[in-house]
Amino acid sequence: MFNVLMHGIVLAFGLILPLGAQNVFVFQQGASQRSFWRALPVVITAAVCDTLLIILAVTGISVLVLANDWFKVVLMSSGVIFLVYMGWMTWKSRPAKIEDKAEAFSFKRQMVFAATISLLNPHAIIDTIGVIGTSSLQYSGTAKIVFSISCITVSWVWFASLAVAGRMLSRIDSSGKLMTFLNKISALIMWGIAIYLAKAIFPN
Repeated sequence: MFNVLMHGIVLAFGLILPLGAQNVFVFQQGASQRSFWRALPVVITAAVCDTLLIILAVTGISVLVLANDWFKVVLMSSGVIFLVYMGWMTWKSRPAKIEDKAEAFSFKRQMVFAATISLLNPHAIIDTIGVIGTSSLQYSGTAKIVFSISCITVSWVWFASLAVAGRMLSRIDSSGKLMTFLNKISALIMWGIAIYLAKAIFPN
């Protein structure tokens, strides 16, 4: 059972570590909020969305949904549009100084953006289904439950750690200059993912 636990942990870390739109947004909110606790909505929302995707992948329900070509096209097209918009919002954002956090997202806005950027990310969804879903097929009963819980736990710990890291950076970068630079890089990453998805929709 220990091997199953470690398999889930290593696999989940391998999928979640790359710098993507979801990770970037959680990190940014950790940096822009007055305290870590005020960034909890984005942490919880992102983690809940990942939990949902992992459960769908392990139970096999998501495979049936994505078997429809039209659904994949709609999902990926929505992802492209949102990533372009999110990239623009990130590019033009101006992080406030450490003593002025008026520009930080409200709880509701954190949750809406986190849910959208998590659930309209076809690349992450397909990775979750293709890797975690496929890997879970070798397990059954208690072993499958342990595998699923280990993957989900990694997701929760990772997003909380990102918010903490963002908060630590905001204390070091009191002028907001470093966050402005990171926002530009983040926007380019989001636009790059949007281009990648657009090419997948229209390969020719």
